[in-house]
Amino acid sequence: MTQDQACRMPSIRNTSEGKERRVGVEVEISGLTYENLVALAAQLLKGKARLDSRYVTRIETPSGDYTIELDSDPIKDLDLRDERLPETIRELGGHAMEVIDAAAERIVPLEIITPPLPLSELETVEYLCDKLREAGALGSREALIYAFGLQLNPELPDLEPATLVNYFRAFAGLYDWLKARHQLDISRKFTTYIEPWDSDYVDLIMELDYAPDQGQLMKDYLHYNPTRNRALDLLPLFAHLNETLLREYVDDERVKSRPTLHYRLPDCDIDNPEWHFSSVWNDWVVVEELAADAGKLADLMGEYRASRKLSFKNLTTSWKDRCDAWLKQNLG
Repeated sequence: MTQDQACRMPSIRNTSEGKERRVGVEVEISGLTYENLVALAAQLLKGKARLDSRYVTRIETPSGDYTIELDSDPIKDLDLRDERLPETIRELGGHAMEVIDAAAERIVPLEIITPPLPLSELETVEYLCDKLREAGALGSREALIYAFGLQLNPELPDLEPATLVNYFRAFAGLYDWLKARHQLDISRKFTTYIEPWDSDYVDLIMELDYAPDQGQLMKDYLHYNPTRNRALDLLPLFAHLNETLLREYVDDERVKSRPTLHYRLPDCDIDNPEWHFSSVWNDWVVVEELAADAGKLADLMGEYRASRKLSFKNLTTSWKDRCDAWLKQNLG
């Protein structure tokens, strides 16, 4: 691993309670069978594999349990021995399951879910992804039907509304830049679950006088974005802050409470030797650094507001290009 590939650390590494911040990572791949992936991951992580249920395995490590699963509840829950099925189906038994499993592992992603890892242990994910590539793991570019992602769940320094607003503003301002940096595969571009935030909502939070309390912050976001299908999904965070209020807008049992953001934009290009987990993570750190610098964040917000006005400059240059130029000048 070269220094350029190493995971950068944000300037704020600890929570307000003095504990090292943690990040959960979710990686979707294909190219390996479920059994091979479990065996290889257990070997690489020096952990002990434990089958929890069909297509769900826990790998016990000192850092916590990693989960390997097939990312499809219908396949995971399928039981051909169910007495409600016709006898002719049940008689197929294991033979039918072998056919179903073989098909599922070709078109449904296998997912590796890390425990919440301290920032100092993120190199483990870099190592794991590099070794999986060497073993034949495939990502989104392998076929049009693949839309595999790499998701980050970074713990926040604190949950004060002002801190949250700064993170939201930093992400909104950098969204076009991040999307271009991640070079999203065409299969991901056709999906709906990585949509940007509603533009009216972005205009609202980019105003300098926007300073809501927690309740208003949630109501504003949920009014414009009452869905999980956003590149930065805030519903798990809101479930942690006030689940009762969240359920007034979104009733989705898939939303799980946690004090983190849920960054869903990047695709998983694991079979590309030029792609690295650290590249994705280091782009996220740009969001971290901007959120932590009030002066630079205010400057970028001003640039963004100016970009929303009708002018010759705005007609001839994209916000992504202007944002890229601003970052090179201000964040190096």
